[in-house]
Amino acid sequence: MARVCELTGKGRQVGNNVSHANNRTKRTFLPNLQNITFLSDALGAGYSFRVTTHGARSVEHAGGLDSWLLKTRDAQLSIKARRLKRLIEKKQQPAA
Repeated sequence: MARVCELTGKGRQVGNNVSHANNRTKRTFLPNLQNITFLSDALGAGYSFRVTTHGARSVEHAGGLDSWLLKTRDAQLSIKARRLKRLIEKKQQPAA
C-alpha cells in the first residue's frame, strides 16, 4: 500500500539526516496517515479513506467530503475518491 493521502495526494519526502560533524545520510519523511471515515451528505453513507491529518482538517474546513471532492482536481484524488466524486456528481445533477 502506497504511503500517499487519498484526498490530497501528499506523499513521502526525501531529505538528509545531518550529524554534528555535518555528515549527510538519506532519509525519508513519511506523512501522518490515518484511517478516517467521512460521511457523505449527498449519498447518505460513510466512506473510509487513508488520509493525512492535514487532509482531514482541509476536508472539514471545506464543509465536508462532498464539497471537498467537487472542488478538487481529479489528478490529486485516488481512484476510490474519483469514483465517489462521480457518484456525488450524478446524485446532485438531477437536483440542480
